[in-house]
Amino acid sequence: MAGRDVDVKELRHLLDASASVNSALDLPLVLRRILESAMALVGARYGALGVLDPTGTHLTEFLTIGVPDEDVRLIGALPQGLGVLGLLITDPQPIRLSDLSTHPDSFGFPPNHPRMTTFLGVPIRVRGEVFGNLHLTEKASGERFTETDEEFAIALAAAAAGVAIDNVRLHERFGELRMVEDRERVPRELHDTVVQRLFATGLGLQGLAARVDDTALAERLDLAVTDLDDTIRHIRTTIFELQRQRLPGRSLRREVLDIVTEVAGPAGLEDEVRFQGPVDLTVPSDLADQVLAVTREAVTNVARHADATKVVVRLQVADSALQLVVTDDGNGPPTTDHPEHQRSRTAQHADPGRSPGRHHQPGPRRARRRRVGVAGAPRLLSGARCHRSAPNDGPKCGG
Repeated sequence: MAGRDVDVKELRHLLDASASVNSALDLPLVLRRILESAMALVGARYGALGVLDPTGTHLTEFLTIGVPDEDVRLIGALPQGLGVLGLLITDPQPIRLSDLSTHPDSFGFPPNHPRMTTFLGVPIRVRGEVFGNLHLTEKASGERFTETDEEFAIALAAAAAGVAIDNVRLHERFGELRMVEDRERVPRELHDTVVQRLFATGLGLQGLAARVDDTALAERLDLAVTDLDDTIRHIRTTIFELQRQRLPGRSLRREVLDIVTEVAGPAGLEDEVRFQGPVDLTVPSDLADQVLAVTREAVTNVARHADATKVVVRLQVADSALQLVVTDDGNGPPTTDHPEHQRSRTAQHADPGRSPGRHHQPGPRRARRRRVGVAGAPRLLSGARCHRSAPNDGPKCGG
């Protein structure tokens, strides 16, 4: 090092400071240790560490040590990167001053700020890019900062601090990767272990119900099987949601779930949503918009007019076609808008296998069905006919 000979004690201080900085994996703690180590190395009474925003033009964080908390409160707003601090941002080169006030870029201090004369500022670089700046003031001995102080600060900021911050960022990335791996592992384990066991248990109970002579017991076993089926469907919905979170872009599953929850919840309806097939992967955006509109209209009609306690929405993609079916257990008036709807809504589907009061009272159920072509071919809908005027046009539906 230039300027004067550096003794073993000072080198040991630099090594100790580097070790302290690199021993933490939490960024706020790392930044504080960088600042504490720099102040100890050069004997500064006050220290600050400014972190730059992604554009590298403004300060987003400003950590200080040495100024009492009450003074910090009285000073008010943190520095915005003006004056000499701004010079370190626009021209990230070391600055060493014997009197801050004499520098042409000096901006002065706000009220209640302690007097500071001597100054040493150095940039902190991470992989060659400026991350922030160290600001050290008022050497404890009353002298000006030396060239050796500057070199110590540069060594700490460029080497130890840069490596420590980079290590924290890598640690955070590894943490994110572990979260992604867990998000992939949990659905797989849910499907391979939990769902398979529930399915096997349901088969066993179903077989047992067929062999017992006690009718009441058989009905209870059938109800248990039904509950297991409902649980499996809910788990599969959870699996699809976990998988969706890994994929960028739009999710028709999520949007359908949101609509059903939004409409059914306030109406006090128990809701169930079932998906079959690659709904998120194969349904084009224009068709997804129509599915969402039909879903909202159908579930809203159930909530307002059906006097129902439960609504079931089933969305299926198979054989280049999409099918949306909405059913409920209510007693609303039959529609007169189309013969197909009349036939569908007035059909009675008794449910003798479900005991009254278990989930809902057995009664008439109505279905509103939409069958729409995914591949572009015209499809007949119950109550509406869809066609495409051109291969890339969305489906046009009329009564």
